[in-house]
Amino acid sequence: MISRRRFLQTSTALACTPGLGACTPQNAAPANQNVSLDIQAAQFDLTGHGITTDMVSLSGDAPPPVLRIRQGAEFTAHITNRLKDYTSMHWHGLRLPNEMDGVPYLTQIPMGENDAYTYRFTPQDAGTYWYHPHCMTMDQMARGLTGMLIVEEEEAPGFDDEITLNLRDFRLGRDNQFKDIYTARGAARAGTFGNVLTANWQRQPVYDAAAGGLVRLRILASDTSRIYRLALPEGKGIIIAMDGHPVVEPVPWPTKEAPLILSPGQRVDIALKMPTDEGQEISLLTMSGNRERPLARLRAIGRDIKHAIGDLRALPANPLSIPRLENAEVHEFVFGWSPSGDLPNNGFCGTMGYTFWSINRTPWPGDASGTGPLAVLKHGKSHILRLRNESPNEHPIHLHGLTFLPIRSNKRAVANNWTDTALLLREETLDIALVADNLGDWAFHCHVIEHQKTGLAGYIRVA
Repeated sequence: MISRRRFLQTSTALACTPGLGACTPQNAAPANQNVSLDIQAAQFDLTGHGITTDMVSLSGDAPPPVLRIRQGAEFTAHITNRLKDYTSMHWHGLRLPNEMDGVPYLTQIPMGENDAYTYRFTPQDAGTYWYHPHCMTMDQMARGLTGMLIVEEEEAPGFDDEITLNLRDFRLGRDNQFKDIYTARGAARAGTFGNVLTANWQRQPVYDAAAGGLVRLRILASDTSRIYRLALPEGKGIIIAMDGHPVVEPVPWPTKEAPLILSPGQRVDIALKMPTDEGQEISLLTMSGNRERPLARLRAIGRDIKHAIGDLRALPANPLSIPRLENAEVHEFVFGWSPSGDLPNNGFCGTMGYTFWSINRTPWPGDASGTGPLAVLKHGKSHILRLRNESPNEHPIHLHGLTFLPIRSNKRAVANNWTDTALLLREETLDIALVADNLGDWAFHCHVIEHQKTGLAGYIRVA
């Protein structure tokens, strides 16, 4: 079981007190290739006005830690479930063996109380990834069980500091306790939103970094519903990676007028030049129309060390297979309303008791995989998945075990940057291309978890 001391060594989340002091960047945290972690009940002061109980974490009084591992080195995570509910652990965005993917009944039997499962894999790709449960998903994620997983490059790019921000909201009442984690109204629309926005379980934390230095800012959107529209209006730098992978096409700097959209499950890595004068700050905002909501602040400390973005080494490309579009087989998927209202639960991983959503007119039947695969992809071949949204809502579509390239849309220009999660706009048709280079049955679903749990899920077989 992870200790509070170990947590403080591996995460920024408790190294600060908003309004009183700043957080310490975690650039010195070592990689750890072998961890033993307990999924357990937790409590924490999320608002500064009282303890919230009935949370879920890997420690009784702290957020899930940032896990750091090395590219190309075997990683072992021995996970024990101390909850009364069933659970499993999914490693979002990683290309790993199918039996390590953490999807109940599709790749493993879920863990009951005091059961354990050992996840063992060697990450092929460096970058920013994350972990979360894939059983009792809505309940356990909404209560806090989401954490960042960093796969370090073999050669450090040359940053002075690193700051990780796990963005997520919590839905609390006036007594600081959870209320209405999900609702039928939310599930049928854009999801049920929290009302307490946090970064690393803190409200508007302040992080210190060297004046004139270079910060690698890693941001994760781990909400169950919220789509962030991020802006760094005082910041200067470049976006160097999206969803774990170095960008191929440049991504514009996020401003109030043109924010960066980060939907549930997505990540961004930013090379940020700190201000040169001590005490100057950079604010991270999320925009809602013209309204801005602060998420975190970065503050320059010390004398100007006069480093420049050009001092950084470029991130090396990950070893991905390039799809050949001229020979690619096309598979069509329709995301829309469910043709029926009942959703049976034939397992132990939770259901809301109703369905609103479907893929190809078929809602996911509870926990089990009895509907068969949505498509069978030939191993080693190039494929185009045509994603058609027939609904008025946006859907962040996540594919397990494989990495893909968005290539064209009927509504917008899309950047051809590698990803595992693509935001499908209202009434959009989006083509994504991939090489089916990882054998197994891979979950394919919306990462608005209420949509996933009310039918918008399935799986793709690579054989």
